[in-house]
Amino acid sequence: MTSVEARGKHLLVGFDSGLTLHTHLGMHGSWHRYRPGEPWRRSASRAVAVLETERSVAVCFDAPTVELIETRALAIHPVLRRLGSDAAHSDFDAEKALAALRDPTRARMAVGDALLDQRALAGLGNVYRSELCFLERVNPLMPLADVSDDALRAMVERGAALLRANSGGGPRVTTTSGTPGNLYVYGRAGRPCRRCGTPISTLVTRRATPTGAANPRRVYWCPTCQPGDLPKSHSRVSRGGQGRDQSHGTAAQARSR
Repeated sequence: MTSVEARGKHLLVGFDSGLTLHTHLGMHGSWHRYRPGEPWRRSASRAVAVLETERSVAVCFDAPTVELIETRALAIHPVLRRLGSDAAHSDFDAEKALAALRDPTRARMAVGDALLDQRALAGLGNVYRSELCFLERVNPLMPLADVSDDALRAMVERGAALLRANSGGGPRVTTTSGTPGNLYVYGRAGRPCRRCGTPISTLVTRRATPTGAANPRRVYWCPTCQPGDLPKSHSRVSRGGQGRDQSHGTAAQARSR
């Protein structure tokens, strides 16, 4: 093993054989690390990749994307080559990300969905889209064209800062010092807003993926702090129950799915 690199939500493990293991965890995948001989916490039938050294065993469970490809082919990989600038990297290009988000083809896309579009900027996930919209008081269902340049820039730049701040592992934190809890709205449906006390709302959106398939994700917001009309296509809003997405990760744990 010669390298381990995260590109957005994609993990690339390089080998001196000239091959690279590419995994994407999707909604339910995860990497586990064990000592040699230690029992696995999941069934071996769910393992899709296993890396063994004298001191460690790394097991990837349930990931939908697992492929061993030639390292020299990474530059022309149909998905990897289309990724936007990586918000978790120190060389993140915020201007490039903003220009991609302002592409006319995304004008009517909900801002919360646009923040998840890995072709515009890579790395942000479902936790961050809800938290960033709350922090900037923007309704996540608002069309991107209606979001001010200042608010959009603030979300992009703050998102990059939060990803880097959370890159050391452990629980993701988006709240400021002195605020109880780690998150403002994500996973808190029906609970009081940490700003105003209004019950947090939630619904499932169906964002189109690059392949055209629907990718249902749950979004959270405060109707008072983030006012806005609910699109007709989303007529049902829940203010009760948790409806949480599963979060997993390794070195790229800060990247919410």
